[in-house]
Amino acid sequence: MKVRFVLAASAAMMLFATPALAADKKGDAEAAEKSGDPAIPPPVVSVTHHTGTFGGVKIAYKATAGETYLKDKDGKPLAAITSYSYVKEGAVDPNRPVTFLWNGGPGSGSLWLQMGAFGPKRVVVPSDAKDDGAPPYRMIDNAASLLDVTDLVFIDPVGTGFSHALGKTDPKDYWGVTKDAKSMAAFIRLWLDANGRWNAPKYIGGESYGTTRSAAVINELEGSYTDVAVNGIILISSILDFSQAADSPGNELGYVTNLPSMAATAWFHNKVQDKPATVEQFVAEAKAFAIGPYASALLKGNALSAAERAQILPQLSRFTGVSQTYLEHADLRLSPGRFYKELLRDRGLTIGRLDTRYTGKDYDNAGEEPDNDPSFYGIDGAYTAAMNHWVREGLKYSPERVYISIGGVRDWDWNIGGPRGGEGYLNVAPYIGRALRENSGLRVFAGQGYYDFATPFFGAEYSLTRTGMPTDGRIQWHYYNAGHMMYVRDEDLQKLSNDIRAFIRAR
Repeated sequence: MKVRFVLAASAAMMLFATPALAADKKGDAEAAEKSGDPAIPPPVVSVTHHTGTFGGVKIAYKATAGETYLKDKDGKPLAAITSYSYVKEGAVDPNRPVTFLWNGGPGSGSLWLQMGAFGPKRVVVPSDAKDDGAPPYRMIDNAASLLDVTDLVFIDPVGTGFSHALGKTDPKDYWGVTKDAKSMAAFIRLWLDANGRWNAPKYIGGESYGTTRSAAVINELEGSYTDVAVNGIILISSILDFSQAADSPGNELGYVTNLPSMAATAWFHNKVQDKPATVEQFVAEAKAFAIGPYASALLKGNALSAAERAQILPQLSRFTGVSQTYLEHADLRLSPGRFYKELLRDRGLTIGRLDTRYTGKDYDNAGEEPDNDPSFYGIDGAYTAAMNHWVREGLKYSPERVYISIGGVRDWDWNIGGPRGGEGYLNVAPYIGRALRENSGLRVFAGQGYYDFATPFFGAEYSLTRTGMPTDGRIQWHYYNAGHMMYVRDEDLQKLSNDIRAFIRAR
């Protein structure tokens, strides 16, 4: 889920395996024998049946929580992928879509999208950017779930949630942009096999690094001669071109793409002089300034004249809400960390990174950057408790493992190789461009929060408007008055649900 943990083939990949969703004793014994490690237990699976009302429609659904073993071509189990499938009961409608969802990190389980946005149950957190407090947390039926229009499969990659490597398999065999995408694509193929859904409309999607994963997965699904064609990619809080997040001397792109998010945040916290009536209006002004005069000034570097600097400085101060003196000292380059600390320093507050509507109180009011991110510690306890409660009590799935919400992977392999990506520069957006060019039925949903600094909305726009991206309207843009996890705000949860519901129906 969280890109801050971001910045901190592979083993033979099971394309010929069969999913071990309900193996009999003979199959279990054979699996153990082939693994060479009798300590590998049979996969753990739980099937339960439920009803709920979603999108105004009453749905009876089967929930399958459990492990799918990824195997090599000889049938040796390599890793257990845990997923949570919610499938409408009754005869299979050949026109009913199935949507595969994940979060990001890398190293995050799918609990955020499952328990916050689209699963049949959700945890209630304060909608007004306040701390979630202590348990018990309120869990409710999620009327915003998409089960009225699509079956849902939430996937935890290896090293997240309950998913893990098996036997002597090194989990690092799955920890990398391409390695991870191969395992997710393999899981999808296995799920389609097991559920007889090869000809169903298909959607994939994720949040934060989950959008990076979605781009890499579409390349694995559609980039070979054994295509799994996809109808839509759902991108929530996108990070596709990582050059924008590279806080390195001489890299000016991040300052340009961050500026409209700073403007939205300054508008929200009433730090703007001559404040426009709407955030949309102020953001439009900020984008024009960022891509025009501001970008030109930054690219001139030390060649920028004193007169030009004098023109830029007051405009930059107005859009950021930070004093001209501070910006002059920063040489017109305001880093996100400094912005979080400086914007509300006069009030003794810091602001969040994932959602800049949140405020926090540091140890003291000095220093350059905040102690922590109040928009993360303001919600994490509720989501972790809700996921464990729903899975273990509601779905009756309780493996003897700790559920890893986030932070379960390390030494991620960022190299994707090829002419448009490699060591030191990761950009997976071209994967999406190619998929759109080669699949005329593919569409992209891009949802961004105005107050998201982990994956700024202008950066997403930049990534998906480069050379090679079709301009035929198949990329849809939607904006929300919250941050990275826009669904924590009740109004935006409903809007996000309605927007994606319409996106799926419009295939």
